[in-house]
Amino acid sequence: KRITYGIGNRLVKMMKRGEAGFAISDSSRVNYLGIRHCRDNRLSIAERSIVEGNIIFEKDGASVCIGKETYIGRSNIICAEAIDIGDHVLIAWGCTIIDHNSHALSPGKRAKDVADWYRNEKDWSEVMKNPVAIGHHAWIGFNSIILKGVRIGEGAVVGAGSVVAKDVEPYTVVAGNPARVVRKMKDATAT
Repeated sequence: KRITYGIGNRLVKMMKRGEAGFAISDSSRVNYLGIRHCRDNRLSIAERSIVEGNIIFEKDGASVCIGKETYIGRSNIICAEAIDIGDHVLIAWGCTIIDHNSHALSPGKRAKDVADWYRNEKDWSEVMKNPVAIGHHAWIGFNSIILKGVRIGEGAVVGAGSVVAKDVEPYTVVAGNPARVVRKMKDATAT
């Protein structure tokens, strides 16, 4: 049974039909109410995935792609450019995956952010953005944060509460703030 949390049937049908850049498999369970989109966004969710969290598109033209049989608990995917999540990925609850800094680093350049938001506007020209990619079979532990530009390799494990600011090699366990290598696994059969 789909999780819709009272969202209008018209919007759900539009998303299922692939209108407005949405391609969501009928066999996936999705919290449609947790999807906040802008113009020309692309969202792809492959078969038998479960998305209980929020997918927030911050900017027109941003893209989120979620592979097959992937689980995303009550977490936040916040996208201004591109976030790609592979097949058979586990993302626990409380995680944040974000592909941008949200604000300019310079105080003078971010000073008008709230006034812009009040007018439903945002100047992205000074905000650093960089796509995020999470490889097949990765596992992201609860309350972890994956920052812009990070690539998490196939089969990698991110320990609970970690802050990942640098790439994670395939079949590697990382943990901490900042996330550091705990150990390397030989391959997919490691325990």
